[in-house]
Amino acid sequence: MKKLFALLLCLMMVLPMASLAEEKVDIVLWTYPIGNWTNAETVDAIIANFNKVHPNINVSVQYLDYTSGDDQVTTAIEAGTTPDIIMEGPERLVSNWGAAGKMLDLSDLWTEEALADISATSEAVVAACKNVEGKYYEYPLCMTTHCMVIDKAAFEAADALQYIDLEKHTWTTEGFENALHALVDAGFFPTGIVYCGGQGGDQGTRALVNNLYSGKFTNEDHTAYTADSEENIKAIQKLVDLVKDGVLASDASIVAGDEIALFCNGTAKMSFCWNASAAVSNKASMAEGIVPFPMAFPSDDGVPELCGGIWGFGIFDNGNEAKAAAAKEFIRFVCDDTEQGPQSVYATGFFPVRSSFGDIYTGTEKAENADYSIFMPYLGDYYNVIGGWAVQRTEWWNMLQRVFDGGDVATEVGVYVTNSNASIK
Repeated sequence: MKKLFALLLCLMMVLPMASLAEEKVDIVLWTYPIGNWTNAETVDAIIANFNKVHPNINVSVQYLDYTSGDDQVTTAIEAGTTPDIIMEGPERLVSNWGAAGKMLDLSDLWTEEALADISATSEAVVAACKNVEGKYYEYPLCMTTHCMVIDKAAFEAADALQYIDLEKHTWTTEGFENALHALVDAGFFPTGIVYCGGQGGDQGTRALVNNLYSGKFTNEDHTAYTADSEENIKAIQKLVDLVKDGVLASDASIVAGDEIALFCNGTAKMSFCWNASAAVSNKASMAEGIVPFPMAFPSDDGVPELCGGIWGFGIFDNGNEAKAAAAKEFIRFVCDDTEQGPQSVYATGFFPVRSSFGDIYTGTEKAENADYSIFMPYLGDYYNVIGGWAVQRTEWWNMLQRVFDGGDVATEVGVYVTNSNASIK
């Protein structure tokens, strides 16, 4: 009788657990346009792979864009209808929504193994995904470094390749200036265009300014904007002077997308807004005869510090433990699984944050993306986590427009810094 009672007791304990395991959980994923994560067929395939392992978790997806996406998230936060998972970068997941107390701490996803694997790629990634208190509001999937691109054919025709380290894809500030003059002397103009028409692609103009004389965009702990440093003012003045000298162009009427298009159709001989994903997405529109050659931004010491992008997942704190647990299982599978993880990164067109994934592009239809891995060691400080980001972006464009319209550089940069720092909360 005692044995029978014990057996019944065990069954009573096991049945609720079995019932829980079979319980269906619905979770919602919102994703910004990060490579092919905007493609429903691609994302559906990833979810299908996930459901082979977790058939009880149903994942529905909504696709955001950068025009209205932030407004949609803000509206959802105010209405209490946020998704369970959102895919984006630290500037939103950590510095915005995390700082506002809207995100779950994902420290349990950051195992010792994961931390060691990601740190081996870049300590900057680890630092960017957590706040000053050590709470991780992002679990990263991929990263890239932004760069620029030149038309190698035009540079060769102008005998300007002599100013470039072709092996390292780097050049000095002096080499950059010499190359501009050589291009103009050979009849190529515009050489490059400092675009300043509005948001989007500002990582290009910021990196151009910061690298010319090794300036910093923020202070070390990301609590203040420092574009008014001696180095940065000197860099902006240099760009203004190059425009006045007729070897560089500026245009307040065009945005980054326009500048890229002008490079692709052969009008401009370089673009300041480029990365591995841009190379793939613009390949079909490249005019005949153009030979795109990616370059780091010119720097006075020849050692660039590039802006980067880090994309991954955050979980909104919606007060539902079952949904949060299911969301973490999805993130673990997408980011950490040894088979799925590289495929998830491949869909972005960028590079794994996990060093163990290695080269995911060589021998594939995106083989040329592997060429951009040369820029990964040049990743500089990930300052995008500073507060007041949206205000800063507007102020940045306004500042560039004013200086190229004849405004005093030091004065106008001072206005930019004052207004941007005032927006930090």
